[in-house]
Amino acid sequence: MMRAPPSARRPRDPVAARRRRELWRAVYLPTVVLSLAEGMLVPVLPLYVADLGAGFALVGLALAAEAIGMLLGDVPAGSILRRFDRKVVMLTGVGVVGVAVAAIPLFGSVVAVIVLRLVAGLGAAMWGLSRHAYLTESVEPASRGRSIAAFGGANRIGMLLGPALGGVVAGAFGFGAAFIAFGIVAALAFGLCALYLEPRSATETGPRQRMGHREALRHVLVQQRRLLITAGAGQLFAQMIRSGRRIVLPLYGSALLGLDVQAIGWVLSIAAAFDVALFPVAGVVMDRWGRKAAIVPSFVIQALGMALVPLSGGVVGLALAGAVIGLGNGIGSGTMMTIASDLAPRDTVGEFLGVWRLIGDAGGMGGPVAVGAIADALTLETATLVIAVIGLGAAATFAFGVPETLGRAPVAARRG
Repeated sequence: MMRAPPSARRPRDPVAARRRRELWRAVYLPTVVLSLAEGMLVPVLPLYVADLGAGFALVGLALAAEAIGMLLGDVPAGSILRRFDRKVVMLTGVGVVGVAVAAIPLFGSVVAVIVLRLVAGLGAAMWGLSRHAYLTESVEPASRGRSIAAFGGANRIGMLLGPALGGVVAGAFGFGAAFIAFGIVAALAFGLCALYLEPRSATETGPRQRMGHREALRHVLVQQRRLLITAGAGQLFAQMIRSGRRIVLPLYGSALLGLDVQAIGWVLSIAAAFDVALFPVAGVVMDRWGRKAAIVPSFVIQALGMALVPLSGGVVGLALAGAVIGLGNGIGSGTMMTIASDLAPRDTVGEFLGVWRLIGDAGGMGGPVAVGAIADALTLETATLVIAVIGLGAAATFAFGVPETLGRAPVAARRG
């Protein structure tokens, strides 16, 4: 019989509980709002790029451009967090994202889409890393799984409504209106952060606080290299299947099943509904039975759902496959962020999380690119099955190659 680790049975801390309530207003709510905007792009962006005359490979590159920008921005964002207030970095990030995406319809070219999504990725790196660092510093390890799973759930709530809303707006008013709506919603997220988020400077402690960014980054790469190789490989595969589903479902529905943008939007929102329903379960599982107890089933189920996509013969079959993928992703809500927070040394949080996100964003970039390239060279069905195998690789890597981190002592404390 499995017993909850002692760390999961500690008395509830009223200070931590109050801090979590504050996080809902200052971090989770803006996250819901911006993820609603991001969700609007899921059915719209690939079809918009295809409508400009691009093939599968270029569509994949356009979808990967944001991840490429994040890839380029992750490590510099870690340096920025060492120098500037978390609130300033968050506001800058969301502002850059909103302006870049809203400008897409002004140019009407595939090149402009790729460049602007690349710029949005730079903003997203600042937005994402600053929130991750804020959460890491605000929540005790014993309740970290539930808190970060709730953060993942906040992202998923927006993704539940966003695809259907994006499909309706694009279907009624054209693709351009959906991008403009993104900018308006992003402005709302900016306003919420500006209003409610408390200023907070970097909180690294200990002798390495005085290190420069390069020295701190070198320290992370040397001292944490084994974990970054093993856990990083799992993170890479995990983000490949997660980003791959965002191109597989819309393109399969459009190119092979002949569905329009509104139908695809509803399929994606149905998948997101299953995703949202499971995020509370993910947090409880992580804090009671360990991070791996949520991670491994999550990616096995996502791989199964991806393998079902080529078997779908219409909108119902595609929605069913999407629901299975959403179910698996919901079980894994917040898992990658939680394990990174567990592993991050207390005196080099920004640098470690920057490298971790760099690895994940490489996977986020690789998923759409791989799908597009394989679909152009072979078939979309083959590309879908390759992504399913990658999902199994993520599950296997965490199952057999990464230690359990629930109850793990902070790195700085262990090293003295």
